[in-house]
Amino acid sequence: MFNAPRGAQRYTAPANGLGASFVDENPLASSVYDGLDPWSAAPSPSPPPIPSVTSVFSSVIADANVPAAYDKAFAAVDVTNSGETSVNALSRVLATSGLPATTIDRIVNLVSSRPRVSKLEFFVALALVALAQSGKDISVEQVAALASENNLPEPTLNLDAIQTSNSAFTTPFPNYRQNSGPSVRAPAPAYASDDPWSTPRFRTTSTGGGNSDVFGPPRSAATNGGAPSSLSGSGMPRDWWKKQEHVRISIQGQQGFILNRYTVYEISTDRGAPVHRRYSEFVFLWDCLVRRYPFRLLPALPPKRVQPDATFLEQRRRGLARFLNNVINHPVIKEDGLLAVFLSEPSLETWRKHSSVSTEEESASKRIDRIEEMTIPSDLEDKLAFVRGKINPLIEQWQRICILAERIIKRREAAAVRVPSSLRRTYLPAHFAFPLFSSSPSLEFSGPAISSGSSILSHGGSIHSDGNAFDDQADLARLTNVLRVVVEVNERCWRGDDCELCDGVRQGLGHVAVHTQRQSDLLEQRTGVLLYSTLEALKSQRDLYMAMRDLFVRHDRLSGDNVERLKKRVDTNSLKLEGIKAAQKDHWHEEADRIVGIIEKDQATIASLLNRRVFIRASMWHELRVVLHNRENALLSQLVQTFARDEQSFADTVLANWISLGNAVEGMPFE
Repeated sequence: MFNAPRGAQRYTAPANGLGASFVDENPLASSVYDGLDPWSAAPSPSPPPIPSVTSVFSSVIADANVPAAYDKAFAAVDVTNSGETSVNALSRVLATSGLPATTIDRIVNLVSSRPRVSKLEFFVALALVALAQSGKDISVEQVAALASENNLPEPTLNLDAIQTSNSAFTTPFPNYRQNSGPSVRAPAPAYASDDPWSTPRFRTTSTGGGNSDVFGPPRSAATNGGAPSSLSGSGMPRDWWKKQEHVRISIQGQQGFILNRYTVYEISTDRGAPVHRRYSEFVFLWDCLVRRYPFRLLPALPPKRVQPDATFLEQRRRGLARFLNNVINHPVIKEDGLLAVFLSEPSLETWRKHSSVSTEEESASKRIDRIEEMTIPSDLEDKLAFVRGKINPLIEQWQRICILAERIIKRREAAAVRVPSSLRRTYLPAHFAFPLFSSSPSLEFSGPAISSGSSILSHGGSIHSDGNAFDDQADLARLTNVLRVVVEVNERCWRGDDCELCDGVRQGLGHVAVHTQRQSDLLEQRTGVLLYSTLEALKSQRDLYMAMRDLFVRHDRLSGDNVERLKKRVDTNSLKLEGIKAAQKDHWHEEADRIVGIIEKDQATIASLLNRRVFIRASMWHELRVVLHNRENALLSQLVQTFARDEQSFADTVLANWISLGNAVEGMPFE
């Protein structure tokens, strides 16, 4: 019942045929974001396939009040608010408790056998730490009993030590640029006068009805004093890709009750203080923008779903961030007054109650002068047809790139938490088959002996022949814990405290544990950057082509007009007027004046529609020449160069880590 798609809301034009965008799109109707069906009640797919155990630990914690220290500890290792973290991060937190390595390893193995640790699993681990610190029995049943009494114990942790654990390793390679934390953004650039898109952000006109303001699209200078229209100019400003504004979105939680629950997002920009918005307010913004700018490149919104899971919400958060980052960097749409309000007004709901919003189409207020019209190529339709012919293949291939990149990144992440399968197998098939759009979320080999996936990166991967292979594989973080347990157990030798052989080997194992910890940290950091930066840039490239496809659809549907019909009506009324003047019957002057008024109104409408035709051609040329051509090339070059530099620096740092280990264990004794 509730998952049935909503009927599309149709927007009709005013009676005079002017001023509306004729848009009948519904941003909630469908989704092409990562293959998610917004109306499906099934959980979102999340590669690699890992069985969910959240329900088990939800029954352990139940509705107990969680101490603030739990949330603080989880926030320290979940900087992206994804709702989960790695086993490596959990181990680092538990290591600050002062418990023996044997106890830490036992707790880690109790709460999770997967590469990732959910928030509930993390909380159970902290409760077990508190039990161990108080000398009580370590068991999940004991945690469940305390939770039922609403008395979860609070562990003693030194969280300040976590902040320096990722940067403790110093590398002899100074060109390493890895940084997994949020970067410090420079203030929004003030473009020079050579920026052809530099126009005032706010356009307000009094409605004559109190304090209400009409926020319409920015008017061109051609309608305000006769200055040149913003459609003229040489294109984008110099080094524009270095001056991009950035929007950051985080999930703040859910509000409301039962069917009225909704997710709250925090939007942070360089324009001012963060603001909170719900998904329906994003829909309102998109709805207004697509009506105002039907002939501009405007990306689609990610979908809505009833009772979404955490994976769906995270993918939607990223999609909303890509949408806003695209819009605020569009040469024309970025100056929209409603967009500025959306990014700065503390309460959009309150603002909407006291302000009216204009959805007048951009072409109704802008005019293209003769000089600008002459800059539109005569073969524009051929150019658009050329792009139209390749847009669907480009979308398909970039969708494949995004799918493969995400799988590769996930498998690289697995390299930080699993032992490479090459330790268990002595061969690898020479050829790989990638069923990109198969129902299975894993990749497959063409060889007969292996039925699952592999990373194609050199930093490690996982190959498993059955669904239980994930449970059989150890991970680097667990390996570190086990090595520390071995060092702890062998602290004393049967020969006494002065056994140099045992001491030397034990110190060597300690060095191995330290460097495997560093390797796991490096892999986790690099995976985070790839997942939240590189992958999102790839998806932005895909979204650009999808926006161009949607623009073609809107153009085909909305660019038509009734000029020819109006011309015929003018001709008919002109002949009728001549007949009335020739006959000169009673009261013929009144009838003649009425027909003259109809003819003048039709002629004015024809002139406006012809101007709209020119404006549509100018807009399509601008979007093709300035927006699409620049963004699809410059941003891709920037992405590839950054990726190559970071991969090289990452490889140098990994090499330095193992060289450091080799130097540290060079003196391990043999006798």
